[in-house]
Amino acid sequence: MSYPTNPAVPAAHAVFDAINSRDLSCLESCVTDDFVDHGSPFPLPPGPAGYQQILTFVTQVLRIRYEIEDFFSTDDRIVLRAVAHGVGVDAVHGPGADGRTYAMPTVHIYRTEGDRLAEHWGVRDELGARIQLGVLAAPVAVGR
Repeated sequence: MSYPTNPAVPAAHAVFDAINSRDLSCLESCVTDDFVDHGSPFPLPPGPAGYQQILTFVTQVLRIRYEIEDFFSTDDRIVLRAVAHGVGVDAVHGPGADGRTYAMPTVHIYRTEGDRLAEHWGVRDELGARIQLGVLAAPVAVGR
């Protein structure tokens, strides 16, 4: 049995290395000119410039670093499961979050075109992060 080799796998790894090193200069060569990040919490222009905007927010404001736990690809998709380690910000997470750390499970799905990333969808456990930061109370189990 043969498994597909997605030529954009190095680009996906480069993006996560860039986030962790805080050096986003590789984005121009990693994403398509019409790249769309569907996981952004705010509207972005397409392409590398838009991805640079959201990743600058992620790296500079939230101070996220990713620990990749799982990675697989198909002919035109790349999926990563990772833990985002970040620092709370009152304006983003709520009062009392400033400076507190959290670990948030995430999943990232990329659609690829050739050796570049063309689209991104992200799923984040933001509720769990807010509970860790102490800005929301943990849910209480209700008996049946």
